[in-house]
Amino acid sequence: MTRTLALEIAVQDPAGMRVAREVGAARVELAQALALGGLTPSPATIELTLEAAGDDGPETHVLIRPRAGGFHYDADELATAERDVRRAVEAGAAGVVIGVLDDAGRLDVAAMTRLRDAAGTASVTLHRAIDMSADPLATLAAARALGLRRVLTSGGASAAIDGIDTLRALVVAAEGQIEIMAGSGVDAATAPALAAVGVDALHFSAKRSVTQQGGVRMGSASDGVGGYEVTDLETALAVVRSLGR
Repeated sequence: MTRTLALEIAVQDPAGMRVAREVGAARVELAQALALGGLTPSPATIELTLEAAGDDGPETHVLIRPRAGGFHYDADELATAERDVRRAVEAGAAGVVIGVLDDAGRLDVAAMTRLRDAAGTASVTLHRAIDMSADPLATLAAARALGLRRVLTSGGASAAIDGIDTLRALVVAAEGQIEIMAGSGVDAATAPALAAVGVDALHFSAKRSVTQQGGVRMGSASDGVGGYEVTDLETALAVVRSLGR
């Protein structure tokens, strides 16, 4: 049977969902603050993005990450994540994207079980916490044992193309029992090579930066006025075309 490579686009808003629809993506990962690695989007953002998807658009998978700066969470942060999981699924999300590590850099199985259970029957993806873990192959085995649907990984590198050997090893270790989705820095130049290692999906953001003009100029991006990122149709189309679609 021929494997069908799925495409997932990381988006931040309904406009991003509309781009994903236009290029025929299977899924979106909905987040906010992609420049920080992604954080949990607001309830209104989830609702409006689901409306933009319609009944026949890409599945919406919501990133659940209570803060930037790593994946080891305290009790309050974990409680927040659990409630966000429940509310995303109740809003209609097809899945959630989660990841928790313990203080030794291993997958926190107890915390992951708690969040998985909060998702009920919705699809659960382990995000790039795997790339920050002490042993990605052991983390994959733990995710598989938890019954998670897929893992988003760059193969432990900053960009997926640089982790291609580890990605290949993860595909073999998965044994078809858990999906391997390659992400981080995926673009038209690298997508074909990543697809060739046998991953189940490619994850990319297809973003471009926008800088607002006019008004009083303040110091820097840290002032909150240094521009922002949007999902770009032409960039997304370039990735799709590089795969011969």
